[in-house]
Amino acid sequence: MKTLVASILSLAVVAGLSGAALAEEAPANGAAPAHHAEGETPHYPLKHPKEEDWSFAGPFGHYDKGQLQRGLKVYTEVCAACHSMKLVPFRTLGELGYSEAQVKAFAANYEVQDGPNASGEMFTRKAVPSDYFPSPFPNAEAAAASNNGAAPPDFSLIAKARSVERGFPQFVFDIFTQYQESGPDYIHALLTGYEEPPAGFQVPQGGHYNPYFNAAAVLAMPKPLSDGQVTYDDGAPATVEQYSRDVTAFLMWAAEPHLEERKRTGFMVMVFLAIFTVLIYLTKRSIYANKEH
Repeated sequence: MKTLVASILSLAVVAGLSGAALAEEAPANGAAPAHHAEGETPHYPLKHPKEEDWSFAGPFGHYDKGQLQRGLKVYTEVCAACHSMKLVPFRTLGELGYSEAQVKAFAANYEVQDGPNASGEMFTRKAVPSDYFPSPFPNAEAAAASNNGAAPPDFSLIAKARSVERGFPQFVFDIFTQYQESGPDYIHALLTGYEEPPAGFQVPQGGHYNPYFNAAAVLAMPKPLSDGQVTYDDGAPATVEQYSRDVTAFLMWAAEPHLEERKRTGFMVMVFLAIFTVLIYLTKRSIYANKEH
């Protein structure tokens, strides 16, 4: 069942990161991928994402507001052309360090549908902080028609919905290390993982080779990021590596904006339980120390 669910979720990743439909992996001549022996069933992803160093990782993790602001810029200038974030209101951008006036000005760059008015008609207006990031398409059918039949999914929770199984015994160690960044690691690896296919592997027309994709080896999505594509105001490197890290961190914040509060609360609970355990033990020793058993 876990494998079935993982496979179903994997089929949406391409639309989630590019808005493009998934292309079949099989080469035009029907040969097996170069990574596997003939007749062997390939297991995806062909390359597993490596564990990245994120500021929000670990029991004391926190968001880097500068990084989140850069990620927002990458999202708005690149990703927002295909993807909405319908669960994220503009007002929450204040948590990234923006003033109320800046949030209002940012929201005003978007138009949203409202109504009906007194005449019973829908109308468009400039967005306000209480509105949510809108979709660039009027409906799912229009989105699918513009993206080879696959409607780009919403980005609100994608950093929590996408991940790669780490297998045994790694997942056991993850319990103790508090590793919860499989989704961000996967997104970062996918965005930076485009490469030339190995010798003997034929990429179908319109496809793009990416060994980090967890449903196949070929995506219909072209490489979404390129060096110099987005200009940062803080002088951070304008590279694919930097873009991918920043937008991934931003998507993680969008999926879990209360992460810092959750981790602080969890730490205090653990401290309380440790103190409580010691007190219970000392109480037991005090009450039963002089009693015969």
